[in-house]
Amino acid sequence: MAQERLQKILSRAGVASRRKAEELIVAGLVRVNGAVITELGTKADFDVDHIKVNGKQLRAPHSMVYIALNKPSGYVTTMSDPEGRKTVVELMRGVKERVYPVGRLDYASEGLLLMTNDGEFANAITSARARSRRRTLSRRTAR
Repeated sequence: MAQERLQKILSRAGVASRRKAEELIVAGLVRVNGAVITELGTKADFDVDHIKVNGKQLRAPHSMVYIALNKPSGYVTTMSDPEGRKTVVELMRGVKERVYPVGRLDYASEGLLLMTNDGEFANAITSARARSRRRTLSRRTAR
């Protein structure tokens, strides 16, 4: 695979969102081939370089996982909650890959929530740029 931004690699590996990955990098918690990386935009090759986050070797997910979860009321749509409330991650027991929520539902809300370990997929369906492209495509096909 070609070199790509470290934030994207961390996101694709399911470590964190791209924004959270940027925080990890700036905090000096990411190493590439033994060197601490603190500069955003640094590139690496996931297949060639040895990447560690918090001292743990980064590994590619074994497979991409996509789960449609009917989120019940009383769960927070986050990986962890400082207030100690139940999180949607607790509903994922038995799922071997680390998955995270795509989008948000309020604590009291219930409904469809996507969970995945595919950072590119999550970014594509939630980013404003992707929504703009979808609108443009739908306008073209409606003509």
